[in-house]
Amino acid sequence: MVIQKEIEKRVSEFFNPTHFEVLNESGKHNVPAGSESHFRVIVVSEKFEGQMLLKRHQMVNELLADLLKDKIHALALVTKTPTQWSENNDGGKSPPCLG
Repeated sequence: MVIQKEIEKRVSEFFNPTHFEVLNESGKHNVPAGSESHFRVIVVSEKFEGQMLLKRHQMVNELLADLLKDKIHALALVTKTPTQWSENNDGGKSPPCLG
């Protein structure tokens, strides 16, 4: 869980989220057992206030850029403000792997 812990540390420190989940979805894909390559990250933060969805995702991607380069194969993001989360606290689901 080295990659997952690193995601948790960085996102937690930078965004100071009011709600935060990192889900390792690698087991749903055609990868060796114990892999850390596919993640779903749900972040609820005041830092997203006034930011469009694209900008929110860019913020997370920039924070994890070095991991996305060669460690993380897929990263699904749910980025909401606290108000949005209080209105709909559904983090959604990733689609099934096709490969």
